[in-house]
Amino acid sequence: MTTAARCFGDGDPLYAEYHDTEWGLPVHGESALLERIALEGFQSGLSWLTILRKREAFREVFLGFEPGAVAAMTPDDVERLMSDARIVRNRAKIEATVANGRAVVALHAAGRSLDELFWSFAPPPRDGRPATHAEVPATTPESVALAKALKAEGFRFFGPTTAYAAMQACGLVDDHLATCPVVTGQGVASGR
Repeated sequence: MTTAARCFGDGDPLYAEYHDTEWGLPVHGESALLERIALEGFQSGLSWLTILRKREAFREVFLGFEPGAVAAMTPDDVERLMSDARIVRNRAKIEATVANGRAVVALHAAGRSLDELFWSFAPPPRDGRPATHAEVPATTPESVALAKALKAEGFRFFGPTTAYAAMQACGLVDDHLATCPVVTGQGVASGR
């Protein structure tokens, strides 16, 4: 029996593991969501596999993506990260991550949470699954609205396309293809 191809990730164990056990499952919590927002921003223009390979270093240098700790990072920290080859050394993306940590802290000071704000843009479940990658949108009205709402709260480097990728990664939408083994249960031992 031939196993159907994954939506992505076949051919690399780290990528396959991410696809099988994480992508599309609900993500909640301030640190977890800040991490996903940051990593999606860092991925812009790069391969997601590149980001996955650097993920543990990102977690280390951004202090577990704990919003208060990220918000407290200084220009000296930014300079230090610019010389850390274990991560993507892009000043705009590093500074955006620090700004995004500050935006989460500001949400908390206003009695709100990133989790509540982020998940308020979850669309209703769609009927059926995409059959091909061509049926998966790059943006949706919800991702445009999410990007606009986060920008209004001070988030940076998070446009509608990045917002939709984050919505996929965090389980707000489920874009596994109809033939994906995660959907069919063939050859994936993820327990989904």
